[in-house]
Amino acid sequence: MFRYQRTLRERVEFEGVGLHTGYPVRLAILPAPPDSGIRFRRTDLRNFEIEALRAHVAKVSYATTLMKKGVMIATVEHVLSTLYGLGIDNARLDIDSMEVPILDGSCAPFTEALLAAGIARQEAPRRYIVIEHPIEVRQGDKVAGVYPDATPRASYTIDFDHPAIGRQRISMDLTPEAFRRELARARTFGFVSDIENLKSLGLIRGGALDNAVVLDPSGVLNGGLRYPDEFVRHKLMDLLGDISLCGLPIIGRLEAERAGHAIHTALASLIIRSRECYRILNADEVRPTLADAG
Repeated sequence: MFRYQRTLRERVEFEGVGLHTGYPVRLAILPAPPDSGIRFRRTDLRNFEIEALRAHVAKVSYATTLMKKGVMIATVEHVLSTLYGLGIDNARLDIDSMEVPILDGSCAPFTEALLAAGIARQEAPRRYIVIEHPIEVRQGDKVAGVYPDATPRASYTIDFDHPAIGRQRISMDLTPEAFRRELARARTFGFVSDIENLKSLGLIRGGALDNAVVLDPSGVLNGGLRYPDEFVRHKLMDLLGDISLCGLPIIGRLEAERAGHAIHTALASLIIRSRECYRILNADEVRPTLADAG
């Protein structure tokens, strides 16, 4: 946990295509003032701003999409997960199309570029959502929740009827170092059997063997995995991106099982509404002995 808010030291830029639209896109992530949060700016639409908050979530089918006054930004979860995982509170994201670039399907390109640019401490106290009572969303056998814990932690469980996946579980403390080491390189994944249906829905037009793990009935179609349990690690990565839409870092234990973007974002929405279950505190109120880390 950090005592002070954090932003980037300098601008970083990315270029690629959107996973679902297939459109070419350029994205720049820039430093931003204290208390400004994470904000997208559509440079192709007169710099129209969309705050990365749960109130602007419009679609959660196969990706998380934000929309404000009819202006859309799709597939935001990977870049938001990176910012949340690295503990970056304030940033402006300039984007010249409607979908964040998929890059290699993981958070690794964002993570390495942001760390190379450097993270700067800001002279403003960092605020936290401190969970005091459980908050849960359940839909059948799918669940996502957050529970009281003095240390930010997260766990995720998946169970796919596929020989390369099966039941997988990961549990970890949430620190920038752990995010970079344990989650950042985990890629999105999909099944050959779903490709035609997704394309018929106008999705995965930018999908390719170099930006996703693709599975056929017998195993992984396109090479080896980056982690033995890369699938569940990617799902936890998605959860962090979606839960960042609460607008503040959480001190508590996140848990999810068989969930997805719809349940992740429903949990973010429920957290915001459940004010009786948490307090918003400055870092010094949470733990006065926090180091003066940047």
